[in-house]
Amino acid sequence: MPEPRFRGFPPQAIEFYERLAADNTRAFWQAHRSEYDEYVRAPMEALAAQLSGEFGPMHLFRPHRDVRFSKDKSPYKVHQGGVTEGEGGEVYYCHVSADELLAASGYYMMASDQLERFRAAAADDDSGSLLAEAVAITAASGLSISGRDELKTAPRGYAKDHPRIRFLRMKGLTASRSWPPRRWWNSAEVVERIAGAWREARPVNDWLGRYVGPSELPPPDPR
Repeated sequence: MPEPRFRGFPPQAIEFYERLAADNTRAFWQAHRSEYDEYVRAPMEALAAQLSGEFGPMHLFRPHRDVRFSKDKSPYKVHQGGVTEGEGGEVYYCHVSADELLAASGYYMMASDQLERFRAAAADDDSGSLLAEAVAITAASGLSISGRDELKTAPRGYAKDHPRIRFLRMKGLTASRSWPPRRWWNSAEVVERIAGAWREARPVNDWLGRYVGPSELPPPDPR
């Protein structure tokens, strides 16, 4: 049976998340689970299926929050996200909420071996200059550049006045674009908007794939 074609996120998806944000309880979720399935989950599955042709099969995140180590004990996420990974280790992520449609790509959280290679390449005059150029090209296309959990100062072994200290302080490097609710959300235009943002992140992703690459460390022990 062919996959259902993505036709957009209906207004009911925004309404569902607005109401969930106001009443983030198990009672509300159980009473309105069918709305989530129909207006959020089903369109997201169709969107993932269409994007997978170019970017690979996507994993959709479950709606429940992990509250074990969080002060916020709200049991449910107020957005629906999906992610896939490219051959160079870059991630392609998107989500929909009541406030935004977001597309992001890059290395969100580098493992220790990736971070070591990233800093060495960013500090090097040749590869570091290429990084600055890739970031400038990507930012010029309208994407926002960010780094996860940036250090407040230079990492050990690097000068605080290094010309690329901005990058050396990063623990991740991503490019993203977001859109507030618009009428085109309820159309297939969403597919091209997200795919377009992911393509525009290619200069940064190409650099990361060339100079950093996927982690070579064994996966963490699930215990």
